[in-house]
Amino acid sequence: MTRSVRIALDAMGGDHGPVVIVEGAALALARRPQLAFIFFGEQSEIQPLLSARPALAKVSKVVHTSVAIRMDDKPSQALRYGRRNSSMWLAIEAVKKGEADAAFSAGNTGALMAMAKICLRTMPDIDRPAIAAIWPTLRGRSIVLDVGATIGADARTLVNLAIMGAAMANIVLSIGKPSVGLLNVGVEEVKGIEEVKAASRMLRSASLPSLSYQGFVEGDDIGKGTVDVVVTEGFTGNIALKTAEGTAKQIRQYLREAMTETILSKVGAFLARGALAKVRAKIIPPNGGVFLGLDGVVIKSHGGADAADTANAINLGYAMVHHELLRKIRDTLAIALSALTDGAGGGTVVDPDPAALEAARMDE
Repeated sequence: MTRSVRIALDAMGGDHGPVVIVEGAALALARRPQLAFIFFGEQSEIQPLLSARPALAKVSKVVHTSVAIRMDDKPSQALRYGRRNSSMWLAIEAVKKGEADAAFSAGNTGALMAMAKICLRTMPDIDRPAIAAIWPTLRGRSIVLDVGATIGADARTLVNLAIMGAAMANIVLSIGKPSVGLLNVGVEEVKGIEEVKAASRMLRSASLPSLSYQGFVEGDDIGKGTVDVVVTEGFTGNIALKTAEGTAKQIRQYLREAMTETILSKVGAFLARGALAKVRAKIIPPNGGVFLGLDGVVIKSHGGADAADTANAINLGYAMVHHELLRKIRDTLAIALSALTDGAGGGTVVDPDPAALEAARMDE
């Protein structure tokens, strides 16, 4: 793919707004000259920042809106006042209209998911989207999902997560047949809640060609990199993500205190600054999650992300578009769902998703 990859940016999202979003876009452009941007937000704030960066301004345009979604809004509140006119909605809608290849936001996660589900809809056979994160491990990197999109999941949903996570691992990690594990309270088949055990039985019986199912994994297996894809529902996944981020900050604080106690430790810290930077990069999950299951590419960044983190998330969006994530997920789903149906001896049943029903009611 040689054409430019167009990213629609919610410039007003996150804790820092246009200042960080514009700078992050500039850093991303320096790494990926094929990028082009559409900034949605307050033009009086965005345009001066672009004017100070001629290279970025050349491949960017600004669409003005004065409506921005607040970080503490409930999804229903955000939809009531921000649907069709907020910077977040317009960025997503640009993907639906074909004006952009991917949407990016550092804003309210719940609002972003609700708007994306209503605007883009989900892929066929996918009822509940998920947020997939790239996770640093002792073996390299893994994909973990869902890390916060939807609370709770039935067996059918967990199987869909495994299929989508494997497709993403194929792109991001360059693994032909990624290994997949279901996060559980133990590795024994008799442990865990019924939904997880049922999903395990389905994955084993189907023998999907797109992934290698390894059974149950525990919390410490995430950091070990025991499998390429760790599957869980959003409540547990988000706790795991926040725990990892908090532990990383705790370790950094311990190191900082130890390295500044004495003159010798300060000298040692100065000499080891390169190694310490590598440690920091390895223990902190990288910024940027992908909303999988939608009929479009949406990238979620942390609200407090800095410019470098923002650039990393934008580059993740570039990779998803460049390597045709949506096509690969569709192809993988078609093969996998056929195998599941054959293995089950009949059709599949998907439980109604209350969140999706609520979004549909709001759409009427």
